[in-house]
Amino acid sequence: MKNANTDPISSDVVWHHATVTRKRREAMNGHRGAILWLTGLSGAGKSTLAHAVEEHLHRMGCRTFVLDGDNVRHGLCADLGFSATDRAENIRRIGEVAKLFMEAGVIVLTAFISPFREDRNKVRAMVQPGEFIEIYCQCPIDVCEQRDVKGLYKKAREGEIAQFTGISSAYEPPDAPELLVNTSETDLNDCVEQVLQVFLKQCEPAETDTKGSL
Repeated sequence: MKNANTDPISSDVVWHHATVTRKRREAMNGHRGAILWLTGLSGAGKSTLAHAVEEHLHRMGCRTFVLDGDNVRHGLCADLGFSATDRAENIRRIGEVAKLFMEAGVIVLTAFISPFREDRNKVRAMVQPGEFIEIYCQCPIDVCEQRDVKGLYKKAREGEIAQFTGISSAYEPPDAPELLVNTSETDLNDCVEQVLQVFLKQCEPAETDTKGSL
């Protein structure tokens, strides 16, 4: 597959500057946009935690959206497989979509295995410091296999799924995430609280806070 990230931009394509700016959108929302990037093995609890955090933020009056790995592969990334090249393209696309949500003043949470540090670091580099909050959902693989609600580990062990992260494909933990959450030992509510504390500390309220949400 041709990676669009390497293609030159035509001189005929010119960036259009909107009159409704990100700053104005964030002022209307009452909070800044941000990317909360949850990474970890399949079964580590990324989606569960992302949706629990979103529920909490939504009740606070925040504008949020969760980008879930499986859901995205039903549409935007339906044409991609699980080779290293396709995984990289998958994360590149998600990074660009997450950035668009953030520019709209939305707090976007992503729940993707995103196994390679280089791919995650490229997304971090797309935005300004402090806008990308990497959350490592740490969970031993044996616990992930015990959960295995989708039966994927069993299929991978039996050779029915190739290039499965943690079994036949590597997972590279973050070197310095903004937050490490031990999802095998920590209660979900406590995990949510840890994420919110890091988020609230890193993302100050918008300059013109009309809601007082954050």
